[in-house]
This record gives sequence, structure tokens and C-alpha cells, in this order.
Amino acid sequence: MTIPAIEVKDLNRTFKTKAVKKKAKAEIVDALKDVNLTINEGELFGLLGPNGAGKTTLIKILCTLLLPSSGEAKVLGHDVEAESHKIRHKINMVSGGETSGYGLLTVRENLWLFSQLYGMPNKIAKERIDALLGVMELEHKKDSKIRTLSTGLRQKANIVRGFMTNPSLIFLDEPTLGLDVNASRLIRDFIKNWIKEKEGRTVLLTTHYMMEADELCDRVAIINDGKLLACDTPANLKKLINQDTTIKLEIRRVQDLSAFQEIPGVRSFTHDHNITAGITKLKFILDDDAIVADIVAAVPKSGSKIVSVEKTEPTLEDVFVTLVGRGLTNDI
Repeated sequence: MTIPAIEVKDLNRTFKTKAVKKKAKAEIVDALKDVNLTINEGELFGLLGPNGAGKTTLIKILCTLLLPSSGEAKVLGHDVEAESHKIRHKINMVSGGETSGYGLLTVRENLWLFSQLYGMPNKIAKERIDALLGVMELEHKKDSKIRTLSTGLRQKANIVRGFMTNPSLIFLDEPTLGLDVNASRLIRDFIKNWIKEKEGRTVLLTTHYMMEADELCDRVAIINDGKLLACDTPANLKKLINQDTTIKLEIRRVQDLSAFQEIPGVRSFTHDHNITAGITKLKFILDDDAIVADIVAAVPKSGSKIVSVEKTEPTLEDVFVTLVGRGLTNDI
């Protein structure tokens, strides 16, 4: 019987906030609420949720950096509380936007230092570092000090650091955050190839880019307010709203969106202001097609004009908005 890479049962984590003022009382915050989740060995698994949803708390528990308040969590068959020492040398983690090591050291010196912290034999460490620097197109920067690198190059160095230990399970927390198109594509391609190269490798990915999750992940879990709302393949998740109508509107940039917020039959909608183009993009998820006329009629009330209208098929982002009630980039 194959042991799951991650197995979580009735997991809870609470925090006690500090009283900011003398009269204010400390509060208990439920960061995770009865979370149940199984990630199979060999999966590229996505975890989606807005800021404050509980993603980071869950990852910290699975990385043995934080203890659960109650419930059970196992990583690679080992309990995170009682057997953390059996987990840590088998996993690794890369976060988007994090520093890449010590600024005074070169790229190669930093990577070698981290390899030694993992107890890697010197010869193997150097071979893997050189190989991954090549894959990440960083050979020309191997003797440059970390502090001189751009954001994209630093993140490539982080990817090398995370994968050079050849982990059985790696946690990727928004690994392409803030990167340009080429760097993001290189990292995504590397992740896909890495998990296919050797049986049993597992990736847990968090991302704010829905297209990235749709492209990469075998299954996706959506979490909000500490609760797991759904977990399935991207294709099956889209079927949850397959009967809904999704409409995209481009209108002249407008500040007041209140005209769209209380239209009967609008399940949810998101917006994106393009300041440079002077355009506001709206996406609506509707109960039926008849509501389109009401939306079009609301545009003049908002003080704007329609640039384009498009009916689209459901996306992973539409599923997210339907379940969570808002997009990852705005609160309405």
C-alpha cells in the first residue's frame, strides 16, 4: 500500500492575538478549522486561497515549523509532532520574494553553504549545483554576489537551492511571484519536468496565478477562512459551475462599481483596473443569460461606456470566485 505524501485529519490551528490597547482584549483566531486533506505521492498539488485563508499556516505545520492545536498531520508517513526529525531531511521549500542567502557570498558559495547544512557530500553537492545552474540559465552569474542579482535571478537561485537536495517533497509558495514572463515560464517548465523525471516526487504549490495552477496541477484545493472548500482536478472543479454563464466586459475606467453589486442573478463578479489603458475589466458569473441585459443597462449608471462584451467558458478563477465570493486581487 502506497503511503500518501501528505495526510491531514481534522487539523486545527488557533492563535491568540495580543491586546494592542490596555482596554482591548486578546482574541482567539482560528487559522485552520477541521482541515482534512490527502496528497498522493507523485502529485503536483495546488493550494489556492486569498491572503489570510490559512495556506501559510498549513504549510508551516507540514514543514514542521509550527505545531497544530489539534488533529493529525503526517508528511511522508511521519507525524509532524513526534517525528519531525524524520521529515526535515526529505523535504525542502521555496517561497517567492524571499532572500536568496547571504549577500556578501556569491551564488555558488551560497548554494554550497546550504548543501552542507543538509549534509550533502561535497562532490554530489557541486555536481547538482552546476547542473541546476545550467537548467536555470544562471551559469554566467555563479561567481556574482547574491546582493547584485535582480529579483528574477535571485528567485532562480532559490529554485536551485530548493531542488539541489533532491527532496521527496517540495513546498513551492508562490515561486513565480513578481517574475517576468520568461523567468516564470522557465520555472514552470522545470517544475513539470522535475516531477516527471523520477517516480514518487511530490510538489505542493501555492500560487495567486490561476492559469499557473490550471497548467501545472493534477489536483487543486481551495481554502478560505481556514476551511477547505473544494478539492479536485481543475477540470472537475470547472464542472461545478459548468451551467453558469460567465460574461466579461471591458468598459471605460470607472471608480464607482456600486451599480453592478446588487443586480439580481449575479452570483459574483471581479474587477481589474488598467490605469494605462483607461479600461476597467469586469467578469460576472450569472445564474442565467437573461441577466446580461441588466448588466449592460447598469453601465451608463456607472458613468461609463462599453468597450467590449464576451461570453466565456468557466475557468479555475471562476470556480474560486464562486466558492470564495471574491477574486484573489480584490475584495467586493
